[in-house]
Amino acid sequence: MVPSWADPVVMQASEAVGGAWGRHAVTGRALFWTPLRVCLLFTSLVLALAWIKQHPCSDGNWPGYVQYTHECYNDAVPLYGGHGLDKGQIPYLDSPVEYPVLTGGLMALAAVLGRGYDHLAQSVGVLPHMPPVQSYYVVTCLLLSVCALVTTRAVLGTAGRRPWDTAMIGLAPLLFVHAFTNWDLLAVMLTALAMWAWARKRPVVAGVLIGLGVAAKLYPLFLLGALFVLCLRAGRLRPWVLAALGAVVAWVAVDVPVAVLAPANWGRFYTLSGTRPANPETLWNLALYLSGNRILDGPLSAGQTPTILNASVALVLLLSVAAVVWLTLAAPLRPRVPQLAFLLVAAFLLVNKVWSPQYSLWLLPLAVLARPRWRSLLLWQVTEVLVWALTMLYYLGSGNKGVDIQWFFLAVGVRDLAVVVLMGLVVRDIWRPDGDVVRATWPGTDDPAGGVLDGAPDALTLRRSTAVRRSTAVRGSGSHRGQVPFPS
Repeated sequence: MVPSWADPVVMQASEAVGGAWGRHAVTGRALFWTPLRVCLLFTSLVLALAWIKQHPCSDGNWPGYVQYTHECYNDAVPLYGGHGLDKGQIPYLDSPVEYPVLTGGLMALAAVLGRGYDHLAQSVGVLPHMPPVQSYYVVTCLLLSVCALVTTRAVLGTAGRRPWDTAMIGLAPLLFVHAFTNWDLLAVMLTALAMWAWARKRPVVAGVLIGLGVAAKLYPLFLLGALFVLCLRAGRLRPWVLAALGAVVAWVAVDVPVAVLAPANWGRFYTLSGTRPANPETLWNLALYLSGNRILDGPLSAGQTPTILNASVALVLLLSVAAVVWLTLAAPLRPRVPQLAFLLVAAFLLVNKVWSPQYSLWLLPLAVLARPRWRSLLLWQVTEVLVWALTMLYYLGSGNKGVDIQWFFLAVGVRDLAVVVLMGLVVRDIWRPDGDVVRATWPGTDDPAGGVLDGAPDALTLRRSTAVRRSTAVRGSGSHRGQVPFPS
């Protein structure tokens, strides 16, 4: 499928370079500028722009609230000293870290490489000298850039016959804004690699990567959950069991040694997850604000566990997961893996009591693979940029030419609405699979990311004669030749 023929946004953008691809143009013979290299170039350019944005905050000198006025706040710089990395301390063993183990390992690796550069710069006069925190942050950004490039490669491998969809990763406004805000790209990379491994029918490798992803952030568990429901519908649980065993082994190999050596520091992440209140960027915090803090647990003292809030989040999340499971078993065709994973992770972010702005990176590869349409993805990401901009201005304070809390909540509400709309579009594609642009690309396409599930018959559904519907729908999907009967 040629993007400039099928996607209206790409069609319009192509006018800047001479118009859409010609019908008789030669394709597939590029010696160097293959889709992979072009998409990697896009990612590299956006990462370079992201570094330019972050540079004012890279040296740790933040006078005049530069981290807010320049929209360059990041967690790595303040936590460099906060976790004793400036003194050579090892995360968990020497100090508690509020992140899972693999994320702490990335922090420690950046600190070691940063100190190595500092020593080299002192001995070699031609290398530029910089404050230790700056060399640490530069190394952190370089490591995260590698994660972003690997994510791009993994998404292209998972996209199958739609390699140009990967450009939505490289040119993502969300990547520009949050590539270097925190260490989330590590988990994003591992999750994308896990999906690629599953698409290539390597469930054990996929499971190991999911386990490593959980050791960096907890959200890859939802990918494992999505695979379970889909394998249940297809009656192919053996690959899922292999993936689950691989995930458990990988997580145990990473976490258990740290838990044994420093149990209290290792448990800091889980303790904090239970005791922290609703984050400012969540619907729960908006509800507390509108009620004057009179609902849920009410005012809490420092360190007090929000019991009612935790229970409410768990209940709403359980109901959301149940709804997605019902949709999976009741849909005319088995949903594609990225569709289900996107719905589960998006539902988790919407109902969770913590939604740090950079968490939205979790959705990016899933959204691109679930619904590769430029218009809807760009509109959603514009709201994410708006949330970040107004978050920084809100933290700056109205007295310092920032904004009041009402504007901040307005941005959060618009972003949440955009995510809900995107979820609705994915649900519509699941319920009416002839409108799924991925299945409409080539005759007989089912799920390029499905691996052992691709084209498999159903064993457990909530519909009758599903096999007939599946056969008819998959045969008919190729008749569109890239044209989708629904607006994006």
